[in-house]
Amino acid sequence: MPTCTFVTGNPNKVREVRAILGTTIPVESVALDIPEIQGTLEEIARDKCRRAAMIVDGPVVVEDSALEFRAMNGFPGPYIKDFLESIGNDGLNRLLLPYDDKHAEAVCTVAFTAGPAMEPLLFQGRLKGQIVPARGPPRFGWEPIFEHQRETLAEMEHEKKNRLSHRYQALFQFQAWLAQDDNRATYLPESQFQS
Repeated sequence: MPTCTFVTGNPNKVREVRAILGTTIPVESVALDIPEIQGTLEEIARDKCRRAAMIVDGPVVVEDSALEFRAMNGFPGPYIKDFLESIGNDGLNRLLLPYDDKHAEAVCTVAFTAGPAMEPLLFQGRLKGQIVPARGPPRFGWEPIFEHQRETLAEMEHEKKNRLSHRYQALFQFQAWLAQDDNRATYLPESQFQS
């Protein structure tokens, strides 16, 4: 079976992806410095996937996460990483101070391509929740401020989070797609699956 390159420099994401995908497809990670375009989450994921496939010259998976505040019409969305680096979780909370509506949606878009000549395919997962003051260990981005059913993602046990998160939902769709023989034959020729 071929190894698929998961493009990320985040070891937490690598652990989650491996835990969720299991043995469906072997995943190795590589950190690539790929500039991100401005656009929708889908446009950003497709572009990043195309660029990564050209660099790796083989199958790649990229993942892009967004955090959409309902009171702000989906903002900051795909730009959450820049906001988090600039103002932190406390600053993200302050953005919502003027609003009664604290609802948010965590979105994960997984893009896959078998190589530079193939159009990337997208798989998207969404998890509804709300923004709260930070709770739980600050290991992974904005997870301490995103609450789902009275528990922040940071407070959840890894196994529980990996069965319901936005990332899980997107990767589950990808895994189901990979399980279909027609898709594997079309996008990953059988010769690539020989050891």
